[in-house]
Amino acid sequence: MPRLLQHRLDPSSRLARLMFAEYGVAPDLDDIKPWTREPTLLEINPAATVPILVESGELPVVGTLAVIHAIEERYAPSAVAGLFPAQPALRNEMWRLLEWVLVKLNDEVTRYVLEEKIVKRDQRGMTPEPGVLRVAKANLAEHLQYFNWLFATRHWIAGDTMTLADFALAAHLSSLDYLGDVLWDSSAETRQWYARIKSRPAFRTLLNDRVAGMPAAAGYADLDF
Repeated sequence: MPRLLQHRLDPSSRLARLMFAEYGVAPDLDDIKPWTREPTLLEINPAATVPILVESGELPVVGTLAVIHAIEERYAPSAVAGLFPAQPALRNEMWRLLEWVLVKLNDEVTRYVLEEKIVKRDQRGMTPEPGVLRVAKANLAEHLQYFNWLFATRHWIAGDTMTLADFALAAHLSSLDYLGDVLWDSSAETRQWYARIKSRPAFRTLLNDRVAGMPAAAGYADLDF
């Protein structure tokens, strides 16, 4: 049985969990707080980041890209198409948008929101810095405009087929949505896409997630939101 070291609101951990769920695998989940930099975590990953995939008889798989590749290689059913499309053009577009989400969206929005609302409170008992959150929300609004345009022209983010890029975006938006930071009323096209992907069976475990002392925003777990 695979074991996933993760944090419940970490988008990369959520991406790995969505992949596992889509492929019908239920890993054991170890919730950790990577920002505390516990020695046991640093022994596995000196960067103190998650997710980390641990399986008996195998070396730990560390880092987002390594973990998603390992899950795809080890658990994607051979009888069905995985989340990595076979068509070169669609696969290239998937990688472009996956990088957009994992790098650009994360660096301009998600990591700041999580740092302010989760890490600061847990580690130092501090309140969020309003100026940082304003910038992150403004950046998110710009990203959503781009995603709205994409979803107005295609069924899934990279084209007509659901890919890993859809799960990556859903993982980030679900973390932000838990904290109440997505303005869905001004993001109709992205909202329609999110409602579709949110209704997939793979999403159920994420919708049941709760962080101690921080309830989910209204509508987080609702399929009709």
